[in-house]
Amino acid sequence: MKAVFLMALCYLIGSIPFSLIFGMALGKVDIRTRGSGNIGATNVLRTSGLAVALLALAADLCKGLAAAWIGLAAGGTLLAALCAAAVISGHCYSLFLNFKGGKGVATSAGIMVFLMPNVFVVILITFILTVTISRYVSLGSIIGAIAFPLLAIFVFPQPLPYIILSIYMIALVLYRHRENVQRLMAGKESKITDRF
Repeated sequence: MKAVFLMALCYLIGSIPFSLIFGMALGKVDIRTRGSGNIGATNVLRTSGLAVALLALAADLCKGLAAAWIGLAAGGTLLAALCAAAVISGHCYSLFLNFKGGKGVATSAGIMVFLMPNVFVVILITFILTVTISRYVSLGSIIGAIAFPLLAIFVFPQPLPYIILSIYMIALVLYRHRENVQRLMAGKESKITDRF
């Protein structure tokens, strides 16, 4: 019962749409109807500016960090992985937004910061280099997601629950980026420097 309760709690934490809240409260913009329409920090950056985007990014990152901490403190690696899976599921399929949500990148980063910091550092460097060169945040997110389980298995071996979590997270992040992949292939994806 404890595991079910904590997973439900973490799902609710993940469901809090900070990008939407900060966008409306500080940027005076409903990001669901502006820019890409995505409920995430990149769309906040394009529609509300850097300061609001950084707040949204930090809040979404903290959701993942908090859920990982709750699970690890309450029950070890297995519960940490379950709570992490719950929080990212809540972020992507928010109870408060009719099961719509963001793409899970910042929340995934928060999970990695707490549970797998060495993996996070490598993925962060990969993400920054990819975005700097290509100007596509989505491409950096996709490459980082693909690298995640490879690093967790082969480079910085992790406990089995974390490896399974990494596979779930890559599947979810890639699925949430499926339209970005199509736009990248068609040469129609928006760059980080584009504003709406």
